[in-house]
Amino acid sequence: MAEQKKILGDERRAFILELLKDSPVPLKGSELATRTNVSRQVIVGDITLLKAKDEPIIATSQGYLYFKQNTGVPLFERTIACRHIPDDTEKELNLLVDHGVLVKDVKVEHAVYGDLTASIMVSNRQEVKQFMDNIQTTKASLLSELTGGIHLHTIAASTVQTLDKAEAALKEAGFLIEY
Repeated sequence: MAEQKKILGDERRAFILELLKDSPVPLKGSELATRTNVSRQVIVGDITLLKAKDEPIIATSQGYLYFKQNTGVPLFERTIACRHIPDDTEKELNLLVDHGVLVKDVKVEHAVYGDLTASIMVSNRQEVKQFMDNIQTTKASLLSELTGGIHLHTIAASTVQTLDKAEAALKEAGFLIEY
């Protein structure tokens, strides 16, 4: 069996970009590394270079995603403020996705670093479960643990009414901080 040839530099980044653009689901760095016969760390560098060229690539808990903004369906966004204990994270995310909302990110205000934002990009229970499994497996801390449970989410949906209903569900569950 012949050894697979490495795809080099610009050609590899163009190939990665096409894979991401064509994929309806996020692609893991390890998968991209296998497909291009380089290390995962090389892929991380390639993604950084592509982002520096203003390619809308998002690193999510499920892998890398080419963010196709113009899908023909207008997306309405809202930032909401929440507070809950870490054990309620899955419940909060499921409440949102069950109402048809995309949870784009989480943001906290850190005393030293200022605003810290992390992409979440979950829109259904399967993605929430995968996100929570990744947190558990890696033993990573939630950003909200840095702020006593206080955090912001950017949420998106196809209608303002969908956002309103999701926000009302968070309020009823006691997760919403009202301003």
